[in-house]
Amino acid sequence: MEAGALIIFALLVLFAFLGLGVWAAVKVVGAAKRGVDRTITQARRTVEDTALRAKSLGQVGVPGALAQLRLDLRTSMRATQQALYQGVQTDASLKESIGLFERLSAHGHELDEELKRLEQEPDRRRIADGLPELRERTAKITEASDSLRWAARDRARRFAQDDLTALSEQIEMESGALRDWSRESVDDLAAAAEAAGATGATGGAAAGDGAPAAGPRPAALNPSAPAAHYPWQKTPRPEATT
Repeated sequence: MEAGALIIFALLVLFAFLGLGVWAAVKVVGAAKRGVDRTITQARRTVEDTALRAKSLGQVGVPGALAQLRLDLRTSMRATQQALYQGVQTDASLKESIGLFERLSAHGHELDEELKRLEQEPDRRRIADGLPELRERTAKITEASDSLRWAARDRARRFAQDDLTALSEQIEMESGALRDWSRESVDDLAAAAEAAGATGATGGAAAGDGAPAAGPRPAALNPSAPAAHYPWQKTPRPEATT
């Protein structure tokens, strides 16, 4: 029975370690996959932004205007997203701003997809007629995005300035305390040296006269405390004399 129980326990431990190993492997694979996906997404965005920048500079008319609108929209939204998600790590009050930005992002994605479809539209005249409305929508979204971003940055800058001001005041107070402590220490040392010199001179004169020093003897620096007597202790007996 004992041998069987030990075998069952060993098997359970083995299965537990195997399960932990499989779980760790799945977590590692998942993290690696997310890292690869993130890298691919960033690379795709970089390539697309580079293409849009080239179109906005190298093409004229409707294609260049559409590329510029998409580039302005994507640049503003990405900068605001980075500012908010980095700021919320130290300022929890930005969560509400992130909620507003997510709602704004829905409109931004919708407009970006529409501009992307219009790049393939062959009817350039019709697109040209709709450019004023597209510019107005892009301006509304980018202005709202910029407003959130600059508000978050101003808030972080104000907090940093307030913290620096409070820290400077504390340092000034501590510096003043250190200076006062240093002066008091020097004064105390000087007074102690003068007292020691006067005491030495008096003692030397008394020793030269051969007369005993008058007055009570000074107490020791660390006098021994008298032994405590407790009621349950026996009174010591005097030694017998012969």
